[in-house]
Amino acid sequence: MAKPIVAVVGRPNVGKSTLFNKLIGQRLSIVENTPGVTRDRIYSECEWRDRKFMLVDTGGIEPASDDVILVQMRRQAQIAIDTADVTILVTDMKDGLTATDHEVASMLLKTGKPIILCVNKCDGVGEPPAEFYEFYNLGLGDPVQVSASHGHGTGDLLDLVYDYLPEEKEEEYGDDVIKVAVVGKPNVGKSSLVNKITGQERMIVSNIAGTTRDATDSTVENSYGKFVFIDTAGIRKKSKVLENIERYSVLRAHMAVDRSDVCVIVIDANVGFTEQDSKIAGYAHEQGKACIIAVNKWDAVENKTDKTMREMQADLERNFSFMSYAPFVFISAKTGQRLNKLYEMIVHVKKQNSIRIATGVLNDLLAYVTARVQPPSDKGKRLKIYYMTQPSTNPPTFVAFVNRADLFHFSYRRYIENQIRDSFGLEGTPVRFIVRERDKKDTK
Repeated sequence: MAKPIVAVVGRPNVGKSTLFNKLIGQRLSIVENTPGVTRDRIYSECEWRDRKFMLVDTGGIEPASDDVILVQMRRQAQIAIDTADVTILVTDMKDGLTATDHEVASMLLKTGKPIILCVNKCDGVGEPPAEFYEFYNLGLGDPVQVSASHGHGTGDLLDLVYDYLPEEKEEEYGDDVIKVAVVGKPNVGKSSLVNKITGQERMIVSNIAGTTRDATDSTVENSYGKFVFIDTAGIRKKSKVLENIERYSVLRAHMAVDRSDVCVIVIDANVGFTEQDSKIAGYAHEQGKACIIAVNKWDAVENKTDKTMREMQADLERNFSFMSYAPFVFISAKTGQRLNKLYEMIVHVKKQNSIRIATGVLNDLLAYVTARVQPPSDKGKRLKIYYMTQPSTNPPTFVAFVNRADLFHFSYRRYIENQIRDSFGLEGTPVRFIVRERDKKDTK
């Protein structure tokens, strides 16, 4: 299910980025007392009272400015406002109510969406000063007094956000439908691929990178099963994202990955691997999604021999070594080459992502692999793995109960993971390990 979007907006230097960092619990936005430092929208997942949403930080809005950078920032903020479910308007207690605050409030009121008025830099405790009440003149209801730097009032603010979040809806697709996010850089043929699969021109296709602006769902049912293909805007490097609307497309692409069961990572056979491909794949990997790497435009590769495919796959396997579990398929969205193979892979990796291994079977394997290669030791203390269990799927997640977590080195964890994969498959899916130390009294 897509997460709601909450935008943090306001004029420059009112503390939006400080508030954003406080709400998400990390220093993600640059914080500096110079207006205009945050020139782009930065987004991160936020959770409050068991509801998750995407929090979007924006550059300061200067409605009347003709400055080129400020104009771009205003456009950025407008996109965030237009696409947000809830907007937090941040004002500054120390500066008081300004004409710009009135203009921004007017801009927000035109959207008809929920607005939360946040008066920042209320650093004192107790009753607010008399100047606080002038913010009622914005006509946005009761303001919330907050100190982003100290954290005062952020809980009350998040409670209001929670109250305004749209109701959670049941997934519109049944459990028998596989949701597939088609992701990749601009102009690698994602929309052409979805058009070929659906047999209709659902997306604009051109050689202009970034033609697809939003995520679009296409439902397909055939002999392989039921699918929903989510075509997304290409994910660019941040330094290359020049158009204001393109930046929001990156967020939508990431959210499409969040919604999906399987990610088809499309790369261009004529270009090969790029650093941006690894970033796109890395995001899908971090989210625990089943993944397939589809090498598109294979029909356009010139001077192919019987070794070309093997050589290219070997190169790609080295480049995608961090997700060595992902299978490759060489396709052509233009001709339909190997699309049947792609369907088969999608069904297969979805099943692998959902595999559950019985605890008894898992521990029989654990006893075998630890006897075969002894666990590491340090200063006479050897790692003991008492038992393992699999509490969840999508992706398969294993909990290992040990005597000392610091001895469970990455290399030994990788060894155990490889043995599990050799025994149970798990092709196309990442695997998660959680290591927990047992109390000494529990290990006797």
